[in-house]
Amino acid sequence: MKKVILFMIFLTITVFCFAQTGDPVVGFWISVDDKTYRITAGWQIYLENGVLYGRILSLADEPRGSIASVCKASYENFPLPGKVNEMQVAGPPWIFGLTKHTSGEWRGGKIIDPESGNMYNCRIIHRPVDGKKFQVETLEMRGELTRILGRSQFWRRTTEQEASNLWPN
Repeated sequence: MKKVILFMIFLTITVFCFAQTGDPVVGFWISVDDKTYRITAGWQIYLENGVLYGRILSLADEPRGSIASVCKASYENFPLPGKVNEMQVAGPPWIFGLTKHTSGEWRGGKIIDPESGNMYNCRIIHRPVDGKKFQVETLEMRGELTRILGRSQFWRRTTEQEASNLWPN
């Protein structure tokens, strides 16, 4: 009986430890415009077969069902079939193909800006609260033309409910 109890405790601790080792970039985030500091969208960053993706769940300034009509019909390695410029802005993976560099840092993928249709190299870096520069848990989203030429936006962690409910009334 003692062996069974010890085994159950060991199993519970093991499951708990593995559940806590998820990468900190995975989850729900609010994107904030780097020039106006206005909230733009609610995002879900998720893993699928070891590859990182991100999709918009809701938009702060556009109605439901908005189409990414300024995008091209196709992009190299876009993970969904069909014409991209006929897809809704909310739903498709606008961030795709990132691979893990270190815990909290992903590289080598792409991000498409559905407002402009431009595609950039993408790097994502988790910035934990440090009490100095980062007062809240932050995700640095970096779109790059080259390794040194690009720009960053700083997103804040949120709940699934908030990320899904930014639609204007």
